[in-house]
Amino acid sequence: MSHNSNLQDDIIRMSGVNPRKCMRCGKCSATCPAYDEMEYHPHQFVNMVENGDIEPLLKSESLYRCLSCFACIERCPRSVEPAKLVEAVRLAVIRQQGANRMKPEDVAAIADDETPQQLLVSAFRKYSK
Repeated sequence: MSHNSNLQDDIIRMSGVNPRKCMRCGKCSATCPAYDEMEYHPHQFVNMVENGDIEPLLKSESLYRCLSCFACIERCPRSVEPAKLVEAVRLAVIRQQGANRMKPEDVAAIADDETPQQLLVSAFRKYSK
């Protein structure tokens, strides 16, 4: 199996999204508030992941333009959840670079009484695998 095929499988697994459900109606992209800022729009992300065209996504600024507002998820008539694919590709980039990994000993320096527990759990989930 090729690296891209393994990466495609990892992204689909991490996101929990089945990109084959997409019927390419474009409603997700039409509702995206970051549409004008994105090189690849939500429906294109889904299509590219489905087709195994992962490399351009790994280098795309669109990963960091997505607001993770989930407007695309709400609008999708087939529950495809494009934002979850964007997040999974973003995590793949972080993991490939070995960057931004949070360690338990880092928590005390950044957390205070106002830090939501959900933030800490989410950060550990994203950066510890």
